[in-house]
Amino acid sequence: MFAKVLVANRGEIAVRVLRTLREMGIASVAVYSDADRDALHVQLADEAVPLGDPRPSASYLDLDKLVDAARKTGSQAVHPGYGFLSENAAFARRVAAAGLVFVGPTPDALARLGNKTEARRTVAAVGVPLIPGMDAPQADPERLAAEAERIGYPVLVKAAAGGGGKGMRVAATPADLRAAAQAAASEATAAFGDGSVYLERFLDRPRHVEFQILADAQGHVVHLFERECSVQRRHQKVLEETPSPALDDELRERMGRAAIAAARAAGYVNAGTVEFLLHGREFHFLEVNARIQVEHPITELLTGLDLVRCQLEIAAGASLPLSQEQVTRRGHAIEARIYAEDPRRGFAPSPGRILLVRHPEGPGIRCDSGIYSGLEVPVYYDPILAKVAAHAPTREAAVARLARALEEFVVLGVDTPVEFLLDVLRSKPFTEGRTHTRFLEEHFAGWMPGTDSNRFALIAAALERSSPHAVAAVSATPADDASPWRRLGGWGRG
Repeated sequence: MFAKVLVANRGEIAVRVLRTLREMGIASVAVYSDADRDALHVQLADEAVPLGDPRPSASYLDLDKLVDAARKTGSQAVHPGYGFLSENAAFARRVAAAGLVFVGPTPDALARLGNKTEARRTVAAVGVPLIPGMDAPQADPERLAAEAERIGYPVLVKAAAGGGGKGMRVAATPADLRAAAQAAASEATAAFGDGSVYLERFLDRPRHVEFQILADAQGHVVHLFERECSVQRRHQKVLEETPSPALDDELRERMGRAAIAAARAAGYVNAGTVEFLLHGREFHFLEVNARIQVEHPITELLTGLDLVRCQLEIAAGASLPLSQEQVTRRGHAIEARIYAEDPRRGFAPSPGRILLVRHPEGPGIRCDSGIYSGLEVPVYYDPILAKVAAHAPTREAAVARLARALEEFVVLGVDTPVEFLLDVLRSKPFTEGRTHTRFLEEHFAGWMPGTDSNRFALIAAALERSSPHAVAAVSATPADDASPWRRLGGWGRG
């Protein structure tokens, strides 16, 4: 096993990886930009290396700085987390060329599956069903227009690299295509350093169902069941759960086999996720996320496995610890993503100083967080703050448990969508499991928060500074349903 690992990321995922490194007795190295000097991941690591300029292109996307940091600190491996360079084959090659281990797929597998158009060609060869679309990226607007006519409108413009819903735009007509392609390319360049795009037919109201896979270097591949990720806003997942309400054992078996076939076709090693769009009982390959996923905690809650530990052990040469028959699931798990974003401004990013954080606790609750009271949330990066997950014997109990946890989650000083998430969880279509990728668009278009709680949140922050017990006392005071004090944990503004 490695003696020291550098974590080439930031925020809650860096914190998540660092904690498993600590449990395994592995020394850790963090990296940070000037904007992240006081970040939690910097405080938790055994060592921390500055990257300087807060712009992603000059810090977390700078291959030279990251590899140099790993070499100078004597790290033996690099864990990329998700986003940034996690699916960048050039980075994986640079890490290997420096004599270090990349904790993830091989560079060749990243080239085949990390790039979405190459992934389409790879999985098509083993019979995995595809969405009609392009098999190579294209920058020429005239060629894109011709391909769109061939595929049929509406089309989805997608970044060929990266993931996480970034670099995606819908073009409903030929007049929309050029602007959609430019916007997608610009966003992909900023997020992944690669602005190439391609087109797929836009499918209306499918479910988004993905399978977590693990593969070792000895050729063993297993799936760890599915995650339902259909509740999305602007192609960004908002809520994820497992198992999917839409799958029975027969469909789960078919989709699991397809996920494993896709991994084998690419010679995949380490953790990854094969994503599908599901229509009734038919499914189509969407893409492979060749990295750890944001929503991996619910799979860990369901199976009892530590996926980051599995990643590290596989990267160190170990075989998978279990066969497909030995992979079991227990109960139901669901996760909500907490972003610094303002629901009143179309969920725009809401950077600023966090005045107060109170993380939820209790039976069956897990909170992966990268924040603390007093932390400045920078403007430069994805605004995810934390993820709250709940596990219970049934879906109904897990949803209720997550709602309770969100009610207890206090974030003051920046805006969050906690109230929105609570309303989604309690909506009839969601509780009945009737979700699809346009669920929020259809059921929550125009949603706005209730009573303006800014003034109450500021009072709560002041009380917290003078007496931590004051907030609890006030929030527990009987009041009518309209009072923000009844739902202080659901009001993340200040």
